Amino acid sequence: MKSGKLTNLIELQRLSEAVNPSGSVSSAWTTYATGRAEQRQAGISEFLTTYGKGVSNNAVFLIRWLPGVSVADRIVCDGVAWNVVAIAEIGRRRGLELRAVAA
Repeated sequence: MKSGKLTNLIELQRLSEAVNPSGSVSSAWTTYATGRAEQRQAGISEFLTTYGKGVSNNAVFLIRWLPGVSVADRIVCDGVAWNVVAIAEIGRRRGLELRAVAA
């Protein structure tokens, strides 16, 4: 992974819940990490499985390795929220490939 390709500034967010004094539960997305990523469009396999529909709603983000990232998280890039649907480790703790779908 070359640092020159990490051109997009992203935020990794996780849904957190808080109990109000009235007893109701409120949930909000909170940012737990920011950094640079390389954003790619989804590959040909996603194109073939969806028959060309919705391919613009899929993306792949390549980031430096970060512990604790899960599919319950989301990515915010250029004001667009992306739900993480799959995570693959690149090398041995060198990076992460995050497959995402537009929220």
